Amino acid sequence: MELYQYLIAIIGGALAGCINTLAGNGSAITLTILTEVLGLPPNMANGTNRVGVMTQSAAATYAFYRNGRLDWEKSKFYIVLTVIGAIAGVLVATWVSNEQFKTVFSYMMIVMLFVVLIKPKRWLRETDLSSTPRLWLTIPAFLFLGFYGGFIQMGMGIIFLAIMVLGVKWSLIDSNVIKSFIVVVYTVFVIAIFQWKGLIDWQIGAILAIGQTAGGWFTAQFASRYEKANLWAYRLLVVVMILAVIKLFNLHTYFLN
Repeated sequence: MELYQYLIAIIGGALAGCINTLAGNGSAITLTILTEVLGLPPNMANGTNRVGVMTQSAAATYAFYRNGRLDWEKSKFYIVLTVIGAIAGVLVATWVSNEQFKTVFSYMMIVMLFVVLIKPKRWLRETDLSSTPRLWLTIPAFLFLGFYGGFIQMGMGIIFLAIMVLGVKWSLIDSNVIKSFIVVVYTVFVIAIFQWKGLIDWQIGAILAIGQTAGGWFTAQFASRYEKANLWAYRLLVVVMILAVIKLFNLHTYFLN
C-alpha cells in the first residue's frame, strides 16, 4: 500500500465510524475505499469491511456503557433474532454476488428517505418502554435485519433505526446504543464465517479499523453527553440518506456535466 492509500483508509474509516454510530450507511464509504482505492474484489471487500465494523461498534458500545447509556437486558430478544438472521445472510454472501441486493437497497433508500422526512417529531421523541411491539411484526423484522446485515452491512444501521424508532418506540440515541451492541455480537459470527471462507484481508482490515474505531468512540462519547444528540443524529441521518440516494442513482453526474 502507498502512503496516500493509508491516509484515505484511516480518514475514510474515521468518517464511516462517526456516521455508523449516529446514523448508518458508513459502509458505503469503507466498501468504496476497499474496492476502488485498495482494489479488493467485492466479496473480499465485504468480508474485510467487517473487521472495522466490529471494532468501531465495540468502541462505541463501550463508550455508551461508560456513560450509562447501555441496558443490554432490554435488547436480548432483538439480539438473538438478529444473530440468527445474520448467520443466514453471511452464508449467502459467501456464495453469491451482492450486486443484485444493492439494486434492491437503492430503491429501499428512496422509501426510507420519505419515511424519515415525514413527521420528523417521531424521530425526536424519548424511549417509550410501555410500548409492546407485536411479535408477528418484530420477529420477521429483526430476522430480516440480521440477514441484511450479515449479507452486505451497508445501510443496515438506517433500517435498524427505522424499526427501533418507529416500531419499537425507542429514542434515536437509545436505538443507536442498542444498534452498536447488536452489531458487535452478530459481527463476531459474521467474521468467523468470512474467515472460514478466506474472504478477509486482515492487514487492510486492521488499517481501516484504526479510523473506524476512533470515529465510533469519539462520536459515542459526544452522543452520550450532549443533550441535543437526538436532534443531531436525526439531521445526520437525513443528510446521509440524501447523499446515499444521490450516489446510488448517480444523480451527481447531472451536476458535474
